Amino acid sequence: MLVLEDGRRFVGRAYGSRGRTLGEIVFATGMTGYQETLTDPSYAGQIVLMTAPHIGNTGANDEDMESRRIWVSGFVVREPARIASNFRSTRRLDDDLDDGGVVGISGIDTRAITRHIRSAGAMRSGIFSGDAFGLSDGEQLEQVRSGPAMRGRNLSDEVSTVEPFSVPAKGERIGSVAVLDLGVKTSTLNHLAERGFEVLVLPQSVTAEHVLSLDPCAVFFSNGPGDPAASDAHVTLLQEVLRAGVPYFGICFGNQLLGRALGFRTYKLPFGHRGINQPVLDKTTGRVEITSQNHGFAVDMPIEGISDSRTGFGRVEVSHYSLNDQVVEGIRCLDIPAFSVQYHPESAAGPHDAEYLFDRFRDVVVAHIATIGAGDAK
Repeated sequence: MLVLEDGRRFVGRAYGSRGRTLGEIVFATGMTGYQETLTDPSYAGQIVLMTAPHIGNTGANDEDMESRRIWVSGFVVREPARIASNFRSTRRLDDDLDDGGVVGISGIDTRAITRHIRSAGAMRSGIFSGDAFGLSDGEQLEQVRSGPAMRGRNLSDEVSTVEPFSVPAKGERIGSVAVLDLGVKTSTLNHLAERGFEVLVLPQSVTAEHVLSLDPCAVFFSNGPGDPAASDAHVTLLQEVLRAGVPYFGICFGNQLLGRALGFRTYKLPFGHRGINQPVLDKTTGRVEITSQNHGFAVDMPIEGISDSRTGFGRVEVSHYSLNDQVVEGIRCLDIPAFSVQYHPESAAGPHDAEYLFDRFRDVVVAHIATIGAGDAK
């Protein structure tokens, strides 16, 4: 049984592990990449509904894992594949869900639920199977409504690494980039390493003093789950990094934190952007990119014109915005070496339209290093 906070109920078949799970129900529109979705730490605390009708067709493998485990609180699909068939497959998706203790549901009208969420907004929900299926309607609904809401929730400490680790640079080394792990994906680290960065991955609890003591040539804030308004410590850390003049690049949650560090507010979207087919306009090039997204919050900024940072970091402009609903999808600082995007340019399951952003980050850092070198020479 899938139970929504507003009382809607959907009966289906148990899928994955049996039991009870609670979380915010959201829908993801990607037709491929279900394994990357499941292992994306940004989905922590959420029950993910896949709009594609058949899930599990290509099985699962170790290469497509975006992190060390499955993070979704629950999984909703229309029709699980009965047979997994792909030359890269080493196991069935069903087994991964069962081994990870992920409670799911299948055989329900995912189109109807998606349309309902688009109208009513993302909300608390629960999946009940096994013994939990026998609870009364009232008991199930009470448990759902007693669950935590996503607004005001800080989940960084649940998904971040406990111990720092590093990924060596590939090819010519530029320098080291300090990555604040707020739920970082493996493909992000690989893209940074391929651009010549030695990647220093740090726990979310690290201090600005420690970050700057590493003398990185740049700082990167990753994607991650939760409400950016509940991450004041990370905003303060970022402000100290920006004041130190260190180049910055942020993705997804890192974009929202840059917005807050610059003095702008963030807000919760009605049902968010999730999937690998989201159109975004790059205002610099005029090019429309098909992007991978997973966010339920956004930065509140005017998408046209130049704004002034309310915290003293100079001029700022929106660099990218969504063509579906004009939500801010990128920020560029004009007076300091800092920029960010709301979507996922590293998306391993595709699309790959926005991978150039890692090259743009590399160019920003190289130019900054050259400027510092010229200053030292003088």
